[in-house]
Amino acid sequence: MTPTSYSPSEMMIVVAARQLAGARTVFVGVGLPNSACNLARYTVAPELELIYESGVYGARPARLPLSIGDPALVTGATAAVSMADLFGLYLQRGLVDVALLGGAQIDRFGNLNTTVVGDYARPKVRLPGSGGACEIATNARRVLMIMRLSQRAFVDKLDFQTSPGHLTGGDARARLGLPGGGPQTVITDKALFDFANPEREMQLIECYPGVSPADVQAEIGWPLRIAENVGETPAPSAEELRLIREELDPRGLYRSA
Repeated sequence: MTPTSYSPSEMMIVVAARQLAGARTVFVGVGLPNSACNLARYTVAPELELIYESGVYGARPARLPLSIGDPALVTGATAAVSMADLFGLYLQRGLVDVALLGGAQIDRFGNLNTTVVGDYARPKVRLPGSGGACEIATNARRVLMIMRLSQRAFVDKLDFQTSPGHLTGGDARARLGLPGGGPQTVITDKALFDFANPEREMQLIECYPGVSPADVQAEIGWPLRIAENVGETPAPSAEELRLIREELDPRGLYRSA
């Protein structure tokens, strides 16, 4: 890959990292979200504290972790506590600025499915389930979602609702009493979306270089809401790509696809 070219995964990592500008605490998993958070620490959020579901706060992993139970997570960490303490004392107290989530399915209001594809009793695919995602989506001040764009993932109706987004839209979260702010941004491999409208419906706000709104609609399972002014997301800079390739993921575990 040349210094001026980049993979879809690299674009997603860069866009997600830019969304973390100024954040102080982030609840994160492994893979692309982890790469994005560590890139943000090098660039737009030097004070960012990484929080992992396994009980690690302020992680400074010396290498990319392979799972949330990877011992590398505790290297240089501020604290290693029980999962119960992490969720009760940090997350549920409202101390997590941002969370990064993904899923098998997402709908127009940012609700996520990580449980089953197909009928719950006789599913086509049984997925890992919620883990801590439901609690994270409920309590984090804002949620960023990272998912590859496809009609299989961006569906008109979830097969199972695992984690709350904006529920049925509008003020549905507030009426139910959910404390967190819900989904703010959806980062994909083709475009960027937000929910900045009264209905709290996902809307296209930026296309990546070479991608049109029609290309995006072709991968969405409902008539897509499009913002009044759709911009073009800036491509990754040479320095952002260097950091990903040389410092964060030199073996190409997550950035190459």
